[in-house]
Amino acid sequence: MSVFLQLLINGLIAGSIYSLVAAGFSLTYSVNKFMNFAHGAMIAFSGYMMFNFFSKYRQGFVLAFLLAILCTAALGLAADFLVYRQLRKRKASTTIQLIASLALLTMINSCILLFFSSDVRSIKIANPVYIVMDARITMVQAVIILTAILMMAVLWLVAFKTKIGKAMRAISDNKEVAQTVGINPEKIYLSCALISSVLAGIGGVLIGIEQNLYPQMGVMLIVKGFAATVMGGLGLIQGTIFGSYLLGMVENFGIWYLPSGYKDAISFVLLFLFLLFRPYGIFGKKRREDVA
Repeated sequence: MSVFLQLLINGLIAGSIYSLVAAGFSLTYSVNKFMNFAHGAMIAFSGYMMFNFFSKYRQGFVLAFLLAILCTAALGLAADFLVYRQLRKRKASTTIQLIASLALLTMINSCILLFFSSDVRSIKIANPVYIVMDARITMVQAVIILTAILMMAVLWLVAFKTKIGKAMRAISDNKEVAQTVGINPEKIYLSCALISSVLAGIGGVLIGIEQNLYPQMGVMLIVKGFAATVMGGLGLIQGTIFGSYLLGMVENFGIWYLPSGYKDAISFVLLFLFLLFRPYGIFGKKRREDVA
């Protein structure tokens, strides 16, 4: 019973981490219709900014947390304005934008490597361990779970209960029709970049505290976030939540029978199965081109 409960808690923790990554990634795809893999680098950047302000310059935790999110938001807005907006002006295809995001991912990772070296970093804070029916969970892990739930709830409220959310859904459904009713797509794209960057900032700080920091950490995180988004349904909030926790649970219960080194292999096998048999995800709908 204790092993099952521990794996269940570990699955919740992993699913919450993946949802922190997938939330902004899914939002960007929903509005912009391309996969922004640079989102992973934003998460890594936020973790390193937290390390920079809190561990190196000895700022207070709250101030360091806010500064890390602010820096990540500024980086996300700069990337949208200097790269993606220029591509949209030239009516670049989503494939070109995806390639640009991979270039940004590489460039940001290289900058992190340049300024922080390849050494593994850690953000040290008091992190007591709690025992729940013989299962262990740390304070940071509990905060990650609660934050992931809160972020998903806020994202749902923004998407369905605010004007900016309705405008985003209008752009997502039909950009041309949205423009005819007075919606400015560029303002919506900029708002989307800001929201997704703030989500990356929050996720990056929490993941950076829970795990060690290294320059390429964003690559694996965005792969897991992409896998979770595909499993649940691209661009769908409920799909992002379901896919993230499904992936976390399958990974952790999978190593009940297999060595822990197979955890990543389990997630990739699951992703391939979805791509082969249900590429539109659990909550997605089959499109005409999927049938054809």
